[in-house]
Amino acid sequence: MEFALLFAKQLVEEPAMIVLTPEAADAVKAAMVKTGKEGAGLRIMVEAGGCAGYKYLIGLDHEPREDDAVIESGGVKVFIDPESQPLISGLKVGFVESFEGSGFTFENPNAGAKCSCGKSFG
Repeated sequence: MEFALLFAKQLVEEPAMIVLTPEAADAVKAAMVKTGKEGAGLRIMVEAGGCAGYKYLIGLDHEPREDDAVIESGGVKVFIDPESQPLISGLKVGFVESFEGSGFTFENPNAGAKCSCGKSFG
């Protein structure tokens, strides 16, 4: 019984796994240089809103908060708050550039529904 409880606790404490594609990592690094925030991390959060129920919020942050999960992907530190972790575990963040514009893309295995804009999920 103790082993099962210990194992369950370890699973809960594992950080959410997020993968940045090479294009996304390069875009984040370029944003850090452009804004003078070299060495910062990428904060990824989810909050209620958007057309499908939840929306992604991303930004640069110098330090993780005390309860953040911190991972590294593509040479970029990623900070995830505890409330967002279960909603974005397994998230793949990409970056596209086209004639219509450029921006981050999100492939989330936890999304039951997705808005056509690709920026919100439910």
